[in-house]
Amino acid sequence: RKAGDDLDGKIPKTKLAKMLYLADFAWYYKHLQSMSGMKYRRIEFGPVPDMYFRAIDELEQDGSISIERKGDAMLIGQNEGAKRMSLRMLSKEEKKLIADIAKKWKSKRTNAIVKFTHEQLPYKLCAPDEIIPYELIIQEDPEYVF
Repeated sequence: RKAGDDLDGKIPKTKLAKMLYLADFAWYYKHLQSMSGMKYRRIEFGPVPDMYFRAIDELEQDGSISIERKGDAMLIGQNEGAKRMSLRMLSKEEKKLIADIAKKWKSKRTNAIVKFTHEQLPYKLCAPDEIIPYELIIQEDPEYVF
């Protein structure tokens, strides 16, 4: 099982997007710089990087991942035999933050993480479809960063 995934090794597409956001903004909170450099937009289901959906589509098209529809959810899983992505570009501290976020949210349902991100200042202070400035996370209480 991978960090943050469901029992079957898959993770809901929305939950993955929120965990990505939390990692990026928590990193900014501590280091005043983005981990990824991506721009996040305020959409109905919470913050999401502009390139997220395109990246997921490309990973599915090249056979790295599969997407399974289960009710309203789209579950992402790594395909057997797919080339594993290298994490060498990430520092130990970045990997630890990602692991901490995954551990916190692993057993929680997708709607819980969506609700959490909707209650954060960056989401609340932006208008629909607006790019969310990283700087807004600095005003958040430490226990609500992720």
